[in-house]
Amino acid sequence: MLVRLSSRVLAAAAAIALLLGPAALRAQDPAPPAGSDGEDVRLVLSDGSRSLLRLAMPTAVYDPSLGGSGALAEAAREAEQTLRDDLEYSGIFRIQGADELSVLTLTGNAAGDFEQYRSLGNELVLYVTFKAEDGRLVLEGRIYDLPSGQSVLGKRYRGQPDQARRVAHTFADAIILQFTGRSGIARSSIAFHSDRDGHQEIYLMDYDGRNQRRITGHRSTSGFPAWSPTGDAIAYLSYFTTTPTVYYVDVASGEKIEVFGGGSLNLAPAFSPDGQRIAFAHAQSDANVDIYLCDRRCQNPQRLTRTGGIDTNPAWSPDGQRIAFTSDRSSRRPHVYLMNADGSNVQRISFEGNYNDGAAWRPDGNALVYASRRGNKFRVVLTDLVSLETTVLTNGPDSYESPSFSPDGKHVVFTAKRGPRAQIHVMRADGSGWRQLTHDGNNHGPDWSPLPD
Repeated sequence: MLVRLSSRVLAAAAAIALLLGPAALRAQDPAPPAGSDGEDVRLVLSDGSRSLLRLAMPTAVYDPSLGGSGALAEAAREAEQTLRDDLEYSGIFRIQGADELSVLTLTGNAAGDFEQYRSLGNELVLYVTFKAEDGRLVLEGRIYDLPSGQSVLGKRYRGQPDQARRVAHTFADAIILQFTGRSGIARSSIAFHSDRDGHQEIYLMDYDGRNQRRITGHRSTSGFPAWSPTGDAIAYLSYFTTTPTVYYVDVASGEKIEVFGGGSLNLAPAFSPDGQRIAFAHAQSDANVDIYLCDRRCQNPQRLTRTGGIDTNPAWSPDGQRIAFTSDRSSRRPHVYLMNADGSNVQRISFEGNYNDGAAWRPDGNALVYASRRGNKFRVVLTDLVSLETTVLTNGPDSYESPSFSPDGKHVVFTAKRGPRAQIHVMRADGSGWRQLTHDGNNHGPDWSPLPD
C-alpha cells in the first residue's frame, strides 16, 4: 500500500522510496489519527540542494512512572535535550520547539492538532514519550507527516539512566537515516590527545564534545590517534619507552598493544580500510624517515617510500587503493602527495602555501583536507582530487591544523591554535557553523570515528 505524503516533502527529494512495514512502536500517546492503519512509511531524501524540513517538536510526555525527580526523570530530561540538539545539528530540520508552539491550542485530537502544527508552516511532527520499566528509561517516539496524517517512523528504546544520551543519539540517527538514507553521526566519537591531566594522553569524546574521557595512562607523551575502520581500536604513538613506539588500544577492553618500536623514530600510524594493516612513518637508526607498512602484529615492516626527503603522516583512501602523505622531497618544503598502496605512482597534490601537512580523506574518496601555511598561519584547506582545485575553509586570527572528516562527510573537526593554547573545534564541510568542543588543557590531533554498526 502506498501512502500519499505532502507535496512539499515529496518535492524535497530527487528520489523517494516508500517502504511499508510493521510499526516499530505501538504508541499510546498520541494515538494514530483516524484513517491511519499505523503502518510506518520510510522517506529517503537525496543529498541534493533543498530547504530544511520543518519539524514540530512539542515537549515530551513524561509518564508518572518516572517520578517527579530522581535519576530516571533527570535522564529523561537529558535525553530530550540531546535528541533536540542532535536533530538541529544534522542540518536537515528546522525545528519548532515548545516556545514557538506555545501559541497553539492543542486538544489531543490528532487531526485537529495536525492542522494547528501546519498553520505554523510545519510539515512533520515528532511526539516523544518517556516512561520507566524495571528501573530503565524508555523512549517512545513517532513522526507523522502532517498533511497526510500518516506515520513516517516509530521507534522504542530502553536503557539504563546513565545511557540516556546514547538512547537519544540512537533515535536521532534512526531519524536521519529515515530522511536521508544514511545514518546520522550522533553515535560517533572523536579521539584526540590532551595534556589536561599533566601528561599528554589519548582521550575520547562524543561527537558533540560531551563525555570526554581518557583512554591511555602511560604517564608519558602520547599522540597521533587514528581510528580503525570498524571503531574497535585506535592506533597511536607513545614515548612510554625510550623509542617512540606505535601502539593500538582496544576500545572495548582498554588493552594497550604494542605494534612496533624499532629504529630511531616511529610516527603517525594509520589503519588501512580493512583494519588489518597499519601505515606509519619510520626511521632506522640515523636513517631517513619513510612510510612503512605492516600488520597489527608488526614483525617485518614493508618500506613504501625511498627518497632523500622526509615522508610522514600517511592516510589511507577509503577504498584502500591509495595513501596520502606529507613529503619535502621536491623543494624541502612539505607538501601533500598521493601514492598507490604499494608505493608506486607518486603524485603531488598541494601547490599553494609554504607548508602543507596532515591530509585526511573525505569519505567519498574525492577530496582531501589538510593544513596549509599561508603567510605565518596555518589554514584548513580542501583539495578536490578530480579538478585539483583548492578551497580555504578557515580564516581568522589563529592557526588551524589536523583536520578530520565526520563519517558522513558533512563536518570537519580540527585544532585551533592561538599562541601556545590549542583547542578542538568542529565546522561544517563548507567552513561554516563553528563550535568549540574542548576547553581544558591543550588539545590536538582529532580523528573522527567511523559510524558504529
